[in-house]
Amino acid sequence: MSTTAKPINQKAWWLVLPVLICVAFSAIVPLMTVVNYSVQDIISPERRVFVGTEWFASVMRDDELHSALYRQLGFSFSVLLVEIPLGICLALSMPATGWRSSAVLVVVALSLLIPWNVVGTIWQTYGRADIGLLGYMLQKMGIDYSYTGNAADAWLTVLVMDVWHWTPLVALLCYAGLRSIPDAYYQAARIDGASKFAVFRYIQLPKMRGVLMIAVLLRFMDSFMIYTEPFVLTGGGPGNATTFLSQYLTQKAVGQFDLGPAAAFSLIYFLIILLLCFVLYNWMQRVGTQTVEVEQ
Repeated sequence: MSTTAKPINQKAWWLVLPVLICVAFSAIVPLMTVVNYSVQDIISPERRVFVGTEWFASVMRDDELHSALYRQLGFSFSVLLVEIPLGICLALSMPATGWRSSAVLVVVALSLLIPWNVVGTIWQTYGRADIGLLGYMLQKMGIDYSYTGNAADAWLTVLVMDVWHWTPLVALLCYAGLRSIPDAYYQAARIDGASKFAVFRYIQLPKMRGVLMIAVLLRFMDSFMIYTEPFVLTGGGPGNATTFLSQYLTQKAVGQFDLGPAAAFSLIYFLIILLLCFVLYNWMQRVGTQTVEVEQ
């Protein structure tokens, strides 16, 4: 008895074709253009000189780039250290059922609906001592606060602004992870007389590991590419206190019109993000695996 293999229908690939075309025009073609610019000295629209890896070497020797990278790394890891624990605590404190749950979800998600430039404008007004509530209260408390004149105040203001804007995203992801835990786990914990910390340590935290990994990667990538909020709030100042990598790249490409070095730097920037996300992802995977092995 012979069986004939059923022919595979390949027509579904035509449905994917529009997506491939959009990706090609929105990502692949611009990337190839950047790669082309990174190995050329564009003297004029009609005259270009091939320089090889000269721009890459020049960018890697740039001390301002190193300073911006250190500021960016400090900011991104500070964001993770604050937003991840704060988001977990917020998710744990949110009601699980009833109308209160829906109301709290709406209120928590409000800041996520505000555009980036509006967030910068809000905090720009909020931090002013003459008309802003935050600046006025700090001045009344005797604290000499000025996000436009003090580097530390500017950096902390950008950090608090980012925490206010994006902690709800972490909280919503953690809340979704908590709601996916079956009630049987909690019932077994109550029978065993487990404390709230034990429930969090051995039930809730391991079950949230997947969503926490997503939250960490999303917040790290987004904070590492932050541009609009600090640009609107401080313009990168005072001095270079809040000039992160994205603003430094914009200054190179738009302000100085150094397309070759800017293209080389943008590729290095892209590779740095990929490398750090790869290291962070593998580290979290290893920690999660070791935790499971210890519990077993």
